[in-house]
Amino acid sequence: MHQRRKLRQKERELAQKRFDRHKRYNYQSKPGPLDFIVVLDSLKPSFNIGKIYRTADAFGANAIHLIGIDFFDPSPAKGSFKWVPTIFHKNFEDCHQMLRKEKYQFYVLEPEEGVALQQAELPQKSAFIFGHEEFGFSFDKKDYPDIKILRIPQFGKVQSLNVSIAASVVMYEYARQYASQELLDSIPQKDLTGRL
Repeated sequence: MHQRRKLRQKERELAQKRFDRHKRYNYQSKPGPLDFIVVLDSLKPSFNIGKIYRTADAFGANAIHLIGIDFFDPSPAKGSFKWVPTIFHKNFEDCHQMLRKEKYQFYVLEPEEGVALQQAELPQKSAFIFGHEEFGFSFDKKDYPDIKILRIPQFGKVQSLNVSIAASVVMYEYARQYASQELLDSIPQKDLTGRL
C-alpha cells in the first residue's frame, strides 16, 4: 500500500511538471473559430481534462474555463492544451459573472431531465458546464436560475456517460449546428489512402 501511494505521488509530481511546461505555451493560444465555451468544474486532474482539451481543440472551442483546478495532466490532450485558451477561476461565481457579462447561455447535463441535446436550439454563445466525475458541481444549480438543463438521450441500462465522452457529444452537436460551410470547406480532405 505504501509503495502504491509513493508511485501515485510521483505520477502527480510528473504531471505537475508537464502542466507547468505546457501552460507556458497556452498564453499564446487563440480562440477557435466557434463561440462555444467549456467550463470544467473541479474535475479530477488526471485523465478526463486532457481528453476534453483534445476534443475542444478538434471542434474549435473559443476557450475552456477551469474552476478549482490548479493543474491537470496534459498528456491525454496530445498537445491541445497549448491551442485552446484557458481561464482559471477559484470558484464558479467568478466564472459565471465573467461569462454573463459576455452574454453566454449556460448549460448543464442531467441524465433524466431537460431538453434532449439534438432537439435544443443552442445559442451561438453557449457555455457548457461539466462537473466533477463523482461529486458533480461545486455550486447549487438552484442559485443560478439562468442555467438550462440538457440531456443526452441514452438507450442502454446504465444512464451515465464518462464526462469526457459527454463533453465530446455536446461539442459535436454544437459544431454540427454552427460550423459554416466555409469553415467545413477549409478543412483539408484526405483521400482513402490518407493523402491530401
